[in-house]
Amino acid sequence: MNHPQESAPTSAQLLGGKRSSSTITRRTTLAALGATLAAPWIGARANGVAGGRPISLVVSYPAGGGADLMARILAPRLSEALGQSVVVENKPGASGQLAAAAVARATPDGTSLLLDASSFAVNPSLYPKLPYDSNAAFTPLAILATFPNVLVCHPGFEAKTVQDVIAKAKAQPDSVAYASSGNGSAQHLAGALFEQRTGIKLSHIPYRGGGPAMNDVMGGQVPLFFANVASSLGHIQAGKLRPLAVTSTLRARSLPNIPNMGEVGVTDYEVLEWNPLLAPAGISADTRKHLVAAVRKALADPEVLGRIRALGGDSFQDATQASAGKFIQAQQALWGKLVRDRKIVAG
Repeated sequence: MNHPQESAPTSAQLLGGKRSSSTITRRTTLAALGATLAAPWIGARANGVAGGRPISLVVSYPAGGGADLMARILAPRLSEALGQSVVVENKPGASGQLAAAAVARATPDGTSLLLDASSFAVNPSLYPKLPYDSNAAFTPLAILATFPNVLVCHPGFEAKTVQDVIAKAKAQPDSVAYASSGNGSAQHLAGALFEQRTGIKLSHIPYRGGGPAMNDVMGGQVPLFFANVASSLGHIQAGKLRPLAVTSTLRARSLPNIPNMGEVGVTDYEVLEWNPLLAPAGISADTRKHLVAAVRKALADPEVLGRIRALGGDSFQDATQASAGKFIQAQQALWGKLVRDRKIVAG
């Protein structure tokens, strides 16, 4: 078969060919450079949790609460540490059960995490028929922070110290009342443990929420309240509440002049509010390791630590988070025994 003869290229064609070759070379170089610069980022995403897909921090309480604040403090730094998006998703209801049930049912690939409150350790004893098994349905990743409560009273209350409160209650059982945000609430349990450790009997006044309870203490209707440090600090500083003792084994950073319960003679008494981070059971060891390392990095950030301390809290004592699961089990045992011994019911 004959082929048509190819004509020699003209000078214009040669010049154009050179331009094309140069353009292709530049584009190839730029593309290669871009790929080189992007490689670490792409690799981080590809090697991240579930291939870099967005992670949901499912919060068990409404926006504006303590758990929600922790989630929004943590999320940006956790996102940076992981190299992928971390989104806060509030799913309040049933004392944290709705959020916990949703995460328990989620695919265990690390993209759905539960950020709960200390009620996680109390719910198994308060609610015998939970829609999940607290011990079997989750993999603990971290305790993000711990927050002490503070026993406060109305400024005009006659008792000036914790020992004054104990003496008055021993002389007249049920004569001293304390408010709480409801039966089975953190404040109720703090008061019940205080009664147990001191051998006294107080009068428990449950409210529908911590705000109304604290307002009535400030108004003088009820003398005592086991308050969250963060929510009560402004009222303490304004003189609307008088602090008697903090409920941790150490003094609170934000209330350095207020003794802890041990210092005023109430032994074996520690009540902390805390925020666990949990994944569904069944996540791989590598995914757990990756998440824990990212959480540790986020919590070590000075801004994160500063904001936690501004709320009256501190980082978990075990920075490696190796004992997070043991801490949760110890809290379940403590409050479970108290709920049974005192016959406390939710409501």
